[in-house]
Amino acid sequence: MLEASSKGGTEHQTGIVRLQRLLGWAPPRCWTLLRLHCLLSYDQTNKEVHQERLMIGALPKRTITDSGGATQKGVADVGEDDIGHYPGRRRMNLGGNSQDGEGLEAQVVVDILDWRGGCLHTPLELPTYPSLPPTQLRPHTPLVSFQSCKLYAPHIKSRRKCRSFRVLNSVVGRIGGENGGVGVELGESGEKKAKRAYPFHEIEPRWQRFWEENKTFRTPEDVDTSKPKYYVLDMFPYPSGSGLHVGHPLGYTPTDILSRLKRMQGYNVLHPMGWDAFGLPAEQFAIETGTHPKVTTVRNVDRFRIQLKSLGFSYDWDREISTVEPEYYKWTQWIFLQLLKRGLAYQAEVPVNWCPALGTVLANEEVIDGLSERGGHPVIRKPMRQWMLKITAYADPLLEDLEDLDWPESVKEMQRNWIGRSEGAELEFHVLDVNGQEKNSSITVYTTRPDTLFGATYLVLAPEHPLLPSLVSATQAKTVEEYKELATRKSDLERTELQKEKTGVFSGCYAKNPASGEAIPIWVADYVLGSYGTGAIMAVPAHDARDHEFALKYKIPIRLVVKPNVDSFNVSEAAYSGDGTLVNSSSAISGLDINGLASQEAISRVIQWAEHSGNGKKKVNFKLRDWLFARQRYWGEPIPVIFLEDSGEGVPVPESDLPLLLPELDDFTPTGTGEPPLSKAVTWVKTTDPATGKPAKRETNTMPQWAGSCCGEATEREARRAVRRRSERPRRHERVRRRSERPRRHDDRCGWVVFGVWTGDGVGLCLDGLCLEFGREMGLSCVWSLGDMGWRERMRGWGYTHGRWGWVVFGVMKSGEHFVLKDDPSIRLIARSHKMSKSRGNVVNPDDIVSEYGADSLRLYEMFMGPFRDAKTWSTSGIEGVHRFLSRTWRLIVGPPLSNGEFRDGTVVTDDEPSLEQLRALHKCIDKVTQEIEGTRFNTGISAMMEFLNAAYKWENQPRSIIKPFVLLLSPYAPHIAEELWSRLGYSDSLAYETFPKANPVYLKDTTIMLPVQINGKMRGTILIETNSSEEDAFALASSDEKLSKYLDSQTIKKRIYVPGKILNVIVVPQNAKVSSTR
Repeated sequence: MLEASSKGGTEHQTGIVRLQRLLGWAPPRCWTLLRLHCLLSYDQTNKEVHQERLMIGALPKRTITDSGGATQKGVADVGEDDIGHYPGRRRMNLGGNSQDGEGLEAQVVVDILDWRGGCLHTPLELPTYPSLPPTQLRPHTPLVSFQSCKLYAPHIKSRRKCRSFRVLNSVVGRIGGENGGVGVELGESGEKKAKRAYPFHEIEPRWQRFWEENKTFRTPEDVDTSKPKYYVLDMFPYPSGSGLHVGHPLGYTPTDILSRLKRMQGYNVLHPMGWDAFGLPAEQFAIETGTHPKVTTVRNVDRFRIQLKSLGFSYDWDREISTVEPEYYKWTQWIFLQLLKRGLAYQAEVPVNWCPALGTVLANEEVIDGLSERGGHPVIRKPMRQWMLKITAYADPLLEDLEDLDWPESVKEMQRNWIGRSEGAELEFHVLDVNGQEKNSSITVYTTRPDTLFGATYLVLAPEHPLLPSLVSATQAKTVEEYKELATRKSDLERTELQKEKTGVFSGCYAKNPASGEAIPIWVADYVLGSYGTGAIMAVPAHDARDHEFALKYKIPIRLVVKPNVDSFNVSEAAYSGDGTLVNSSSAISGLDINGLASQEAISRVIQWAEHSGNGKKKVNFKLRDWLFARQRYWGEPIPVIFLEDSGEGVPVPESDLPLLLPELDDFTPTGTGEPPLSKAVTWVKTTDPATGKPAKRETNTMPQWAGSCCGEATEREARRAVRRRSERPRRHERVRRRSERPRRHDDRCGWVVFGVWTGDGVGLCLDGLCLEFGREMGLSCVWSLGDMGWRERMRGWGYTHGRWGWVVFGVMKSGEHFVLKDDPSIRLIARSHKMSKSRGNVVNPDDIVSEYGADSLRLYEMFMGPFRDAKTWSTSGIEGVHRFLSRTWRLIVGPPLSNGEFRDGTVVTDDEPSLEQLRALHKCIDKVTQEIEGTRFNTGISAMMEFLNAAYKWENQPRSIIKPFVLLLSPYAPHIAEELWSRLGYSDSLAYETFPKANPVYLKDTTIMLPVQINGKMRGTILIETNSSEEDAFALASSDEKLSKYLDSQTIKKRIYVPGKILNVIVVPQNAKVSSTR
């Protein structure tokens, strides 16, 4: 919080007002608005206006109403610490002429920060409160004024008065004023800039121009085939309006380091970049700004490209692609047609997350608390006819092939859980009529524990179960219908949340337990999903925690049927879900008796009984569901299908007619009727069947955003080659082959298709990896005809970058080890951090960091923050350490600045022969850095270089044969400074293709140790000594050591105890004492 107050005032008369944002329109929920909030008072005695408090924060959450009349919660908070990093910052001024208190006026110029964290181009000028013309303002009208200010926050222990201030080393603003006014300027004030310890502001642009002009990183079409290939792929970024945040380089820097390393190791490296530019965010931004998404996408891509180049990434920009280019999405459409031909793309009526305000279907991950992630609009569940992809046909091969992939185990485990294979049984429960007689209908349930069948005391149906309308009794019909309506407002993730209270309603109907013959009630509950299993479960409250909680709440019987191997167990207190011995599990009616059997044996016995009696069968089930492949929005790839008007039959567009271009629409907003926006393109929709000439209509749904990005590794050229190769092999059958049956080709046949490394965040890798594997199983991945190809691509996932969000920065005080609210000390505050996200407004713009510290410092810091795969909390103060490391590296090689502050043109490197100590330090560093880059342990690789630098500063000279390899070691991490140092060492070409240093094993052996030295049994210091040194050598080194010599001078050596490689203990007495022996 920023707090300003006057020292001169005595009595203050009211006049405290609030300057706040006055809106005449309702912004989307996820927009973040910046507020300058002032509390003012007027000193009547001295006729001065004093500012009591100044707070920079976000607008309080407000209630807004959408077009449908539904009430939503308003804007999310943004922390003070984030303010200095928004792009497009504007000056916010308050004040005016305070002369005699007449003609006073004040205004606030405030930026609107959109959901991406960026700013609109034009700030809004708003009148202050009270809204009076300047001529009507009187001396009693509060004005902004101050004489001093204080800055404090929970993470800053001391308060300090200041006029130019920093929060966590980022200049947030400058407080100043003229004529009694005050201005707050976001960003660097200009009064205090970081002192540049080396000229990165000159070096980095120069080498970026060099790389671009010389196409240093271009991968030629005809590469040297004698060299191995290495394909490095980033997940293509979504080019949002606000540009990059510092979380993006966290993923792109590692791939750049690997790419640079592999080039220097002699590989042919392909490192492309592209843009995942279709999608709902772009369309919403276009709707809100009134600009066509085609225009905003090009603008955003240009901005992203400039930012990526400014960070020194070694992309082959000649291979740049975008998912919105017709030349690209032609192949996305071609892939869809292949799926359609194979029966892997189909239409079905499925329950979906429908957002009326956005006019489209949303994925579960896009729904939070019943509201859309984009815009905060209400979302309901409703059945709709949608395009689906049949990934479930490949569930087993997807699991099987995970073992072949060189991917992180965490990602593979995530995919296993996502696929969710389980073995169990499908059992039939016959529905009973009011007289207890079996009806012609039955309910099928899937269970992994058929041994607990006798413990099933009720059934639960999902609210969307197709049989539910025919089962509900007349007395319960209204109750059930109301409950179903409530369930439509929840996403699948919310419904299955384990911590939430279980709810449900009785259907008024019963079913027959096939084992016991007992009539059990049928309930409806939203914790059962219609999309998983059969949409119905047999509830066994004694042995399932959710069923147990539900049964206790609604007083349903709980029957123990699996006795745990413990002395006592109270089934009324908790459910037991483990194995045990079967009890209470026998019935003469069904002829099934499994009492006394162990759980696994009982499972087999029940399945045999069910199959023999016709009450069920063995079943393998998957949590994986077929993928929804349609969106009711404009900005996406058109689906290449037409529907005949007379029959409604879907017909694929001929491949020769691809790409099917997206028509340009002036009005691309949702229709409000559920029809996609493309339905407005009347002339485009109406067409004819190319084969029969019959009238037809085009599909007006578009593909989901991930359609283009999930196969981003397939460039247009490679896809064209794939089409040519299809004639080179027999047609692949529709059936799923086992791995051993699939054709294999070597990587020299598939060009660049074999990955060296593929990176992304954990969840993204899981989902996109699943997309990639699905494509590969279908034979439709990068090169669609090559089958398995024996891939063993490496996938690397990075952790999220966390930014501070929602910090309380005022009204806080320290209490012991914690922070509490001043007004209520019983409330303890905890600092939070969340994944850096534009929608949360907690992003940090890398442009600001590059401007103050340089791109190399940012790259180095992001790799030094912690292990590659761990989540990291961003702190601008931490970058100073790595910036200092680069500055010290510069001074070590170039030398200190001259008297005029400039640096010499050359270096201070000598042509001396290196010492053994220098060679050992260098080769240990080479060995460590190489291993750590290969293992993606970048932070420890940087530590090794820091250790080398510390050692080098102790040397009397810097031999060229030592410094040259060190510069090459540094270059993958900090390429700009490395290129400049390389040039100053006398080399005219770029070091990008120089040979990366290799460690000499001879110098890796430790032949010296730090030997502890004791004097009279007390530890006094250490000496560096050869491992095979004699006692005399060890004592001589100890005697010459400055720290140890003071304990030996003027002393008589009584005894020396030397254990080679372990310790030297010298027993001494004063010289005037009698000594019996010196040994």
